[in-house]
Amino acid sequence: MDPTASTPSTTATVRRPTSTRFTRGLGVAVIVGAAWVALFGLVLSPNDALQKTGVRILYIHVPSAWLAYLAFIVTGISSAGYLWKRTRSLVWDRVAGASAEVGVLFMGITLVTGSLWGSITWGTYWTWDSRLTTTAFLFVTYIGYLAVRGLGGTLHQRARRSAILALFAVLEVPLVHFSVKWWRPLHQNESVAEGELEDMMLFTLFSGIVTFTLLYVWLVIHRQRTLALDDSVAEHGLDAALAERRQEALQ
Repeated sequence: MDPTASTPSTTATVRRPTSTRFTRGLGVAVIVGAAWVALFGLVLSPNDALQKTGVRILYIHVPSAWLAYLAFIVTGISSAGYLWKRTRSLVWDRVAGASAEVGVLFMGITLVTGSLWGSITWGTYWTWDSRLTTTAFLFVTYIGYLAVRGLGGTLHQRARRSAILALFAVLEVPLVHFSVKWWRPLHQNESVAEGELEDMMLFTLFSGIVTFTLLYVWLVIHRQRTLALDDSVAEHGLDAALAERRQEALQ
């Protein structure tokens, strides 16, 4: 037997997942919730008297808008956390960046589904009323925020300039939300606040909001881990970054 030959025990690569029990459980909950919302939204929920089946866009449009609001507010809070003098942890910055990316994704979904819904109810995909205009402006603002994050400089320079921009950008969220009350646009008021939804429709809508919120948490956790890996590679190299990430998964 060749003494130089390596035994399987010394050469076998130990495969460790980068996910955790929490994120795996959260992913299962999101899948179950999505199936639940699809069943109620497409089959069990009744049609609207005027919009007929078109009202089913509600179960995607409203949760997407809620999730975008939530994401941008979390970005603002995390940015403030980074700028707080007692901490300069890049964890705050990575959460802010991950949340903004998810927010931009779902704000885009909000605009698309809103355009489809507008075609059904208004006969046009777009009109420059206050709600649609401010929403589009919010979407473009956070695309700009992500572009600023991609500029050169050190990690802390990136975090500082991004945090300052985020604190200004988040002020647009209440502007968008209250635009239907301040300017009385073509866009309708919130159906939930007005009590216009039947019980089954309301139940389905809230199921969608819960499911989308769980999806948001899952996406932000995984995205900020990816950003942490990128930062670790930039500072210490790939091998150290992978070792650090695997150690986190074992905790």
